[in-house]
Amino acid sequence: MQTSNLKTVIIFGTFDIFHKGHINFIEQARAYGDSICSPPLQGGVRGGIEKKLTKSYLIAVIARDKTVLKIKGALPRNNEKSRLNNLRDSGLVDKTILGSLRDKYAAIRQYKPDIICLGYDQNRFVDKLPLLYKEWPGEVIRLKPYKPHIYKSSLL
Repeated sequence: MQTSNLKTVIIFGTFDIFHKGHINFIEQARAYGDSICSPPLQGGVRGGIEKKLTKSYLIAVIARDKTVLKIKGALPRNNEKSRLNNLRDSGLVDKTILGSLRDKYAAIRQYKPDIICLGYDQNRFVDKLPLLYKEWPGEVIRLKPYKPHIYKSSLL
């Protein structure tokens, strides 16, 4: 017998010039939410044959134009609404939202994801994640790069 559960996974990014590296990033994040696991051990023995199918609900938080300008020193080629619509229309994520200009952690507070997936090169706004553990007991996972010498947005 299988039971279903939904795991919320959240990712952050600019997603300006959408490329294979972004697709790989999204697929890796989705995979962390989608899993099949046996029930917990009971007295040292795995509980029966029941498996729990965990599916993910993947939320992508799109960096605001002002945030990108502040961090990268230039506006993205595509504006925030175009980037949001492009990612939403790709069908790769379940929900796309614009990040908050005032509180970079607003989406985490609002959605309380089970997992936050960060890109291998995402270093901004991650230093305060441990402080959120009291409000949000989720997990932070650093994803692997996909051909970073080719598919790094700063190279495109």
